Amino acid sequence: MSSEYKSETESSIGSVLPLYTSSPPILPPPSSTSPIDFPPHYNMSQLNLHEIIRQQQKQLAAMQVQIQALLAAQEGVGAGGAVMGPNTGPHIEVAKPAIFNREAGKVGGFIMACRLFIRMKLKGTMVEEQVQWVLLYMQGGPVDVWKENVMEELESGEIEYETAEEFFTSLRKEFDGGEEELVKAVELRRMEQGEKTMEEYVQEFKRTARGSGYEGRPLIEGFKRGINGGIRRKLMEVENPPTSIEQWYRRTMALDRNWRESRREEEKLREKKEVEGEAPK
Repeated sequence: MSSEYKSETESSIGSVLPLYTSSPPILPPPSSTSPIDFPPHYNMSQLNLHEIIRQQQKQLAAMQVQIQALLAAQEGVGAGGAVMGPNTGPHIEVAKPAIFNREAGKVGGFIMACRLFIRMKLKGTMVEEQVQWVLLYMQGGPVDVWKENVMEELESGEIEYETAEEFFTSLRKEFDGGEEELVKAVELRRMEQGEKTMEEYVQEFKRTARGSGYEGRPLIEGFKRGINGGIRRKLMEVENPPTSIEQWYRRTMALDRNWRESRREEEKLREKKEVEGEAPK
């Protein structure tokens, strides 16, 4: 053994390991099929300690690369290979539903909020778990009694929901009773555009009309009654007035946008004239 190799060994590991009497054996290369396979157990008296450390460092680096690649794939790619941002898929923030206590007209909104949360956060879980999660947000008076009955029937096997939608159907039948439709119909008749833009009013009207029982001509009349008079008159006086609710939505929004843009232009012109009139001559 050369004096150079002997000196290095003694300075690295002291007198703990016996000195090699020949050149240290070369470790076999790591398996190409799996970068996370650690080398088999070797007798420390037969291996160079530096070589072992070097091999393990290479394997740890390969493991870190694999882990980073897996994390990037999970966070950055959605179904069908679509790129996802940090606020999409399982990472998106979804509001939880407000507590449902059988208040009139609230069952539809409660079901919609629960449906959205389940779709975004509980997809893939068992239906029974989804139902139990919804029940957590049902509290107060007759709601508590119904909830306890459902939980007992689920535990005993008397009822079994195949989907969450089946549970929502039974929930609506139990607590709706036509009250929500009546409340929405009254709210629809009271709606007015006022200072809202037509886009804002249309979205509010659509939300209220859903579940109100209004459709066809009564729905159109309800919409016409609530919009500002100037827009209503312009559309009713044209040669081809809108005939469907979707046409009313689309054409009133276009008129409202044009009117607001015209007002902005007039305001700019007025301000320009005022500035020019104040300028020294």
